[in-house]
Amino acid sequence: MTAALQTYHARMQRVLDHIDRHLDGDLDLDGLSAVAAFSKFHFHRQFTATFGLSVHRYIQLARMKRASYRLAYRDDEPVTEIAMDAGYEAPDASARAFRHRFGQSPSSFRKSPDWEPWLAAFGPLDNARSKRMQKTFTPDDVEIRDVPTTRVAILEHRGDPATLGATIQRFIAWRKAAGLHPDKSPTFNVWRSERRPASPADYSVDLCVGTDRPIEANGEAIRAGEIPGGRCAVLRVVGNTDNLEPAALYLYRDWLPDSGEEARDFPIYCQRVSFFPEVPEHEAIADLFLPLK
Repeated sequence: MTAALQTYHARMQRVLDHIDRHLDGDLDLDGLSAVAAFSKFHFHRQFTATFGLSVHRYIQLARMKRASYRLAYRDDEPVTEIAMDAGYEAPDASARAFRHRFGQSPSSFRKSPDWEPWLAAFGPLDNARSKRMQKTFTPDDVEIRDVPTTRVAILEHRGDPATLGATIQRFIAWRKAAGLHPDKSPTFNVWRSERRPASPADYSVDLCVGTDRPIEANGEAIRAGEIPGGRCAVLRVVGNTDNLEPAALYLYRDWLPDSGEEARDFPIYCQRVSFFPEVPEHEAIADLFLPLK
């Protein structure tokens, strides 16, 4: 990649980061073109050519994505407040837009989200972000750590990844009731299958929260377990933490063969250090752990 193209991409990346940080603000073309240091007369076409979405559409989807996360995972926030933060002047306008996008009203989505239309609706946004937000990793990004054994409470997700959101909802509700807040009780995902197995029914991931307390299932299929300690190759991912597959592929395909290390008999896993929508999406952090012998 030429220096000029790298500079161009960096300017576009500044725009995406600015949008993430200011979803509550007035994101007009004049301001965004100034952030990118592009002519306001051409910026809109440049943005669309680069990301495959207009600026307006990108912002609309980003706001809607944040609203849907808050509806699904933050049951203490009023629906009307979430609607206003999504950029709509009235709850009925938000409800119409939400129903058009997902086939559900905001209240219905909060109670029982239909995740398949949700995934389809945000495909264009995810594609746009992946065009410029996937980092190229190097060996300097990988740190070898000795990690302690961590006792965890586990909720297993087995089956179609399209239904993972419902399992995450149940997991969040359980840990809230158990008083295991993410600020004090670390969050882990342990992958037991490929991200895209041949059959969606074979998809498998453990949702885990670190705790030394006795486990009270309270009606959920929660069990006690542990993430074993030992040497691990650790790769930090900042930003697009919804899809950690590129980072996992780098560890397995590139870093591991060149390192002289051997993988231990435990799956790759991650610790969710900071979460969207608690932080802007480009500031979300996940540490990916590859256990080593």
